[in-house]
Amino acid sequence: MARSAYFYALATLLLWSTLALLSTRLAQLPPFLLVGLALCIGSLCGLPRWREWRVPLPTLLLGCYGLFGYHFCIFLGLRYAPALEANLINYLWPLLIVLLSPLLLPGMRLNARHIGGGLLGLAGCLLIVLGHGMPDWRGQHMLGYALSALAAVMWASYSLLTRRVAPFSTGAVGGFCLLSGLLALLAHALLEPAYRPSQAEWGWLLLLGLGPMGAAFFLWDTALKRGDPRVIGTLAYLTPLLSTALLASVGGAQFGWQHGAALVLILSGAWLGKR
Repeated sequence: MARSAYFYALATLLLWSTLALLSTRLAQLPPFLLVGLALCIGSLCGLPRWREWRVPLPTLLLGCYGLFGYHFCIFLGLRYAPALEANLINYLWPLLIVLLSPLLLPGMRLNARHIGGGLLGLAGCLLIVLGHGMPDWRGQHMLGYALSALAAVMWASYSLLTRRVAPFSTGAVGGFCLLSGLLALLAHALLEPAYRPSQAEWGWLLLLGLGPMGAAFFLWDTALKRGDPRVIGTLAYLTPLLSTALLASVGGAQFGWQHGAALVLILSGAWLGKR
């Protein structure tokens, strides 16, 4: 059971690693329109199990807290702070999953191996992000930094709290996506100028919605239901590495020695956390 959980987690991370590449094809779309359309498309992945979308209100609110709340905060954080620093703060969520597990889940204990594994994963992530140069922590960007930190806390706590509410089917994630997408479209209508995607952009939106902002959420929920969140949290640091490698493969970024070193740190952290 645990081994299959890590397979689902790795499949999720592979899908999430395509997010940056697909997003570059949709750079002209207002952020909340992008999120809203992608999540609504992502809900189609759960359409065959639409009868399972009916869940208790606390569970539905938790789903919207995670999917809509996270994307709302991270996209606003990217608006008010430089992308490098905002991304750096956002990728604290895997470490927070590791550290918050014993606080939010009964029966979970945190020992030196889990802490060491999480820190090795964080070091690998920092090696990738800081490879672009040292961040500039200017005071006028503090709102963006705070929103990015809040996004990290929201995703980590959502990932863990799905195991604290009444058991629900993974198919219910489709309902979470749909309602969160509609909330994002409402935010677009209130906060952003109107925009009509082109035919080509609709194609990229379809890939984004069915992949990293659709199927990935179902796989992530399955992984968390079956596996140890402390190990999964450490594995999650593979996402920025895989994302950079994918961008490099299509000419959007360079794959250097720091990425190889980051891979060693991340895999070492996952191995240490799993022992």
